[in-house]
Amino acid sequence: MKTLSHLQKILLTASVAGALTLTACSSDEKSATEAKKTSAGEKEIVVYSSRKEHLIKPFFEKYTQETGVEVKFITDKEAPLISRLKAEGKRSPADIFMTVDAGNLWLAKKEGVLQPIQSDLLTASIPENLRDPDNQWFGLTVRARTIVYSTERVKNGELVSYEGLADQSWKGRLCLRTSKKVYNQSLVAMLIGRYGEEKAQQIVEGWVANLASDPFSNDTKVMNAIVAGQCDAGIVNTYYFGRLQKENPQLPLALFWPDQGEAGKGVHVNISGAGITKHSDNVVGALKLLEWLASEQAQQMYAGENMEYPANPKVQPTPEVAAWGEFRADDMNLSKAGELQPAAVQLMDKAGYN
Repeated sequence: MKTLSHLQKILLTASVAGALTLTACSSDEKSATEAKKTSAGEKEIVVYSSRKEHLIKPFFEKYTQETGVEVKFITDKEAPLISRLKAEGKRSPADIFMTVDAGNLWLAKKEGVLQPIQSDLLTASIPENLRDPDNQWFGLTVRARTIVYSTERVKNGELVSYEGLADQSWKGRLCLRTSKKVYNQSLVAMLIGRYGEEKAQQIVEGWVANLASDPFSNDTKVMNAIVAGQCDAGIVNTYYFGRLQKENPQLPLALFWPDQGEAGKGVHVNISGAGITKHSDNVVGALKLLEWLASEQAQQMYAGENMEYPANPKVQPTPEVAAWGEFRADDMNLSKAGELQPAAVQLMDKAGYN
């Protein structure tokens, strides 16, 4: 109950903030709330996105170039956007809600701001575990949350699994990002889904006991701490590793794919994804855009621009990403990341993971 009320408080606070910002819209926001224009005989599409502008703008521009249909977008954090959709109701200009992490997409569904999507193309392009069981959201890119380690201090055979990082041999050698970030909440939620709460708590308590320092605010700081010798291993999203590697290819860091043995459940993966808003007045246009984003052409763009894995299995990752090696991913449906998120937050709190 404590966790659920915390989520409600976040949404309530964001709703108030959203109401205030509505009175002082930026020029982009004003254009989104005005009557929709037509282009090439079709209505423009309005996207509310928690993804940063530079990560999504190239795709929308390419879509407009190919179809003549304008795509307007507003960016903000996921909680304020969900609150805004709820507050706007039928008056909302939004057609698509786009965000990162399946937990956030699950919350959008739970809050009633999405609608079911009927699309043979989407269900054929996006694997079952990367989409909502009721087809209210679909993954568009994949990132693995895996182990990063020092190539100078970690020996072969020391790393095996997420659970293995709780072993006493890692005492004073582990760095983690804060538990307040949804990425870690989803990881622990999936551990609960696989092992049950009791074992998942033992794993998290082991992590906490092995920490070399207080948790860091982001994944990049975790990797910098490893390079500096503050710790030997951590857990990060793959694209953060890719960005750091791009800046300095000589960094003494590498990725390890845990839980690959017969008894292992595979690497924890998550997504960025999207759904059609409940009150969209342009469902046909929104669906066309989502189908295009899941197409091989757009998926290749995603892979090249963002150093993420394509959600469409027909598309190969870029050579830079492929160089990290192949892995078997956990195939549990990612809706569990949201469904079990309240339990995960409670569990991390009990384990002393801040």
